[in-house]
Amino acid sequence: MGYDVHQLVGRRDLWLGGIKIAHSHGLWGHSDADVLIHAICDALLGAANMRDIGYHFPDTSQDFKGIDSKILLRKTVELIATKGYKVGNIDCTVCAEAPKLNPHIPVMQRTLAEVMGVDEDCVSIKATTTEKLGFTGRQEGISAYAVALIEK
Repeated sequence: MGYDVHQLVGRRDLWLGGIKIAHSHGLWGHSDADVLIHAICDALLGAANMRDIGYHFPDTSQDFKGIDSKILLRKTVELIATKGYKVGNIDCTVCAEAPKLNPHIPVMQRTLAEVMGVDEDCVSIKATTTEKLGFTGRQEGISAYAVALIEK
């Protein structure tokens, strides 16, 4: 199980699920701040008992400053492979009031499946709002949850 959250800020591109989405705000972070990919990385690492994304890709390292999170996901898949694991499937939920994510889900699924080397049918992405409640509802940030099944 993985979870991540990033703050929405102006003058930054919005990257979710490995794709750039047109929006007035983007997510703040050391990397490209792709909250969905970060949740997936944590789910995969956790399932393999390999700690978390911050342990392997610390935000104190200049090596990861501004990095495309698809690279982190690819490296995560390689890390779990060192223990004999491969990705079985991923189930994700992104919580955001805006922008509307449903039109982007098929492209995100294709992109993530390609990066992880799995069939598109193995990547489930759902989008929801928080009905204007909390930081997500106030459009201060976006959060994502991911569950991973890995196979040996």
